Amino acid sequence: MLPWESALRHCAQTSASLVSVSSEADQLIALGAVERSGLRDPVWIGMRFLGDRWLWVDGSARQFEAWDGDETERLCPALKRCGALSAAGLLENRDCAEELYFICY
Repeated sequence: MLPWESALRHCAQTSASLVSVSSEADQLIALGAVERSGLRDPVWIGMRFLGDRWLWVDGSARQFEAWDGDETERLCPALKRCGALSAAGLLENRDCAEELYFICY
């Protein structure tokens, strides 16, 4: 379990990146990895709020929009500026300093 930035660096050290969930197919693949691991908690993914929008760290287009939580908090996040995937397969914005498991891909 690591904060988002540390998880990003850890993935980079293994020549990978935090997984981008930019489509429904990506969501199913990531959710399968979470289910196989037996985790019930959210996991970090490669999404972060920068400037005025959410971006994937791999540069892919953000087309997948299955969000969980408050839309106001997501559109203008004060502290919750890093992306996670819930155990239900929904995108969440969370505080980047939280320590969560993560998916490198």
